[in-house]
Amino acid sequence: MTETLAAGTVELAIRQGVATVIFNRPQARNAMTWGMYQQLSRHCEAFKADTSVRAVVFRGAGGQAFVAGTDIEQFTAFSTGEDGVAYEAQIEACIDLLCALPMPTVAVIEGWAVGGGLAIATACDFRLATPGSQLGVPIAKTLGNCLSVANVARLSAAFGPQRVKRMLMLAEMIGADEALACGYLHQLAEPTDMEEATSALVQRLTALAPVTQQVSKQALNRLVQHAAPEAEDLIRLAYGSEDFHEGVNAFVAKRKPLWKGR
Repeated sequence: MTETLAAGTVELAIRQGVATVIFNRPQARNAMTWGMYQQLSRHCEAFKADTSVRAVVFRGAGGQAFVAGTDIEQFTAFSTGEDGVAYEAQIEACIDLLCALPMPTVAVIEGWAVGGGLAIATACDFRLATPGSQLGVPIAKTLGNCLSVANVARLSAAFGPQRVKRMLMLAEMIGADEALACGYLHQLAEPTDMEEATSALVQRLTALAPVTQQVSKQALNRLVQHAAPEAEDLIRLAYGSEDFHEGVNAFVAKRKPLWKGR
C-alpha cells in the first residue's frame, strides 16, 4: 500500500456542471485523515468560485461506507483539552464551507456514516442511502469525546433531539428505514439502483432556479447557526478528560475502555 493510499484522498470530477467528490480510503472505510479534511476544504473553496457547477455529489469509495468518522489513531497525539478545541474548530471550518456552498449538495450513503462522516452527510442538502446503511456517533462507546455544538445543532435539526440523544448518549446507530421515516434521508435505493436514483435527483435539482435554491438553503442554515451558542468549555472538558485518553488508547489496543467519569 502506498503512503498516498494509506493517508487517503478526496477526489474530484466535474462533468456537465455536476461535481462528484469521492472520499477514497476504502481500506479504512474512508475514515478521514487530516489531509483528507484539508483536501475537502480546498474543493469546497473552489466550488464557491465556480458558477459552472450546479450541484455537488459526495460519496465514499468501495461501497461499504460513506465516511466512518475521523481516523482515531490521529488522536493519540492529543494531550490537553486545547487539542480538542483546535480539532473541533478545524472540522467545523470544513463543515461550514460545505454548508455555505451556493449550489445543492447530495450525500450518497452506502453503508456506514459515522461521526465526522455523519456530520459531512448532514451538512449536505439531500441524502440518499442504501437500505442497509447505518448512521450514528457512537463516541460514548468508543472515544469519550464530543461534537461541536454546531454539529449537534445540525444533527438535532435533521434528526430531532431525541434521536440525537440516542446517538450521543446511548451510542445507538440509526438504521436507514428510521432515517427515511424521520425525513433525514430523501430516498432509499438498492446499491444496483443508486446511480440512477442519484442521477434523477441531480437532474431535478439542476433544472430549477439556482438563486432560489441558494437563498433558501442559506436561510435554513442561518436558523440552525442561530441555535448554536459558544461551547468551547464543553469541548475542553471532554477532550481534556482521562476518559478520552482511555478511549483512544483502548481503541488503538482493540480492547474495551474502562470509563472513570473524569
